[in-house]
Amino acid sequence: MELPRARLATAAGFFSQGLILLSLTTRLPEFQDRWHLSDVQLSLILLMMILLAGAGSVAAETLAKRRDSALLLRLGLLVVAAGVPVLCTAPSTGVFVAGIATYGFGLGVVDASTNMQAVALEHRYERPILPSLHGAWTLGGVVGAAVTLATSHLPLEANAAVGVIPLLIAFAPFLPRDHGPTDLATEVAVPWRPILLVGVAMVLFYMVDTAVQTWGPLFLDHTFPTPERYVALAALTYLLASGAVRLAGDGLVRRFGVVPVLRAGALLGAAALATVVFSPDWQVAVLGFALLGAGVAVVAPLSFSAAAKIAGGPDGGAAFDPAVRQARVDAVIARFNQFNYVGALLGSVLTGLVGADSLRIGFAVPMVLVLGIVPLAPAFAPRVATLVSARRPSAPGSA
Repeated sequence: MELPRARLATAAGFFSQGLILLSLTTRLPEFQDRWHLSDVQLSLILLMMILLAGAGSVAAETLAKRRDSALLLRLGLLVVAAGVPVLCTAPSTGVFVAGIATYGFGLGVVDASTNMQAVALEHRYERPILPSLHGAWTLGGVVGAAVTLATSHLPLEANAAVGVIPLLIAFAPFLPRDHGPTDLATEVAVPWRPILLVGVAMVLFYMVDTAVQTWGPLFLDHTFPTPERYVALAALTYLLASGAVRLAGDGLVRRFGVVPVLRAGALLGAAALATVVFSPDWQVAVLGFALLGAGVAVVAPLSFSAAAKIAGGPDGGAAFDPAVRQARVDAVIARFNQFNYVGALLGSVLTGLVGADSLRIGFAVPMVLVLGIVPLAPAFAPRVATLVSARRPSAPGSA
């Protein structure tokens, strides 16, 4: 029963992550009005949050060599649970910024450690499960957006209640690490070159993902006479389609393989963005955003899965003591998570800068760049020959 319970706990971690992020970002206009923040000031606060999330991920990488990801995830969830009520009930701008900073750091730790748990579970299951676990994040995001719609008449302080969710999940039965000489992880060289190829694909995904969630509603609002109540459909349909494909992604990868799924998704993503860029009305643009969600949905989970396989070494990690393998993979996943924030910065900044005069032009950039996933797809199916340099003699009794 350990694996199913740990899988459910990890899915809950992903779910809370998406729910809280979307429940906060969908109320950013209200936070901006309350604290009289200009667009530049708000952008700088969000930049601070992303940078601190990166710092949280770096801290998780450092600690992962000697502490298991279950403990790191619990700590990250507790930090998030502390930051959310502070930023929602802040009596002053300074306290609000401090709450955002706390939340951002916790977000980075949770980002890294949920994926550490996910790749450890996938290794134990010996089949793809990361797409459906990331689907739990998307489902949480949809619920978070729905919570905002349902509680929009309530004061901002009421949003502090969502901080209870990570607090409760922090005590869930996450997967513990095998006991062993985890300090040996620092002695094992990691083949970063093939991991970097996968990382570039993840940057491209998060560039597209962030562009849609940041600029998609504004695209509908600025490009067409879209009714105000419908502008959120850009992000909502993207999330719904992405969630559906992620939940089905485990089976798709088992049936067709990683490389064909990624290539087909990248082509669909480029076609979807072309639909958005050349859309004659907002309804067609919404369809384009939905198709885009379906096309690129599995890039992120398959990126983490591929990075874990490369980091684990040949033969699925049989060359290493189990504890060494897990410590090594955890540290790599935490560092690999930095590609997430690089893509987020590019998606939020590049699309806006290029599309300053017209967001059609802004979305033309990811329309072209997402095709870069096509030649990068083979890196997601590493061969033993690629990893041979990381191999070392098997430890007695290793599995």
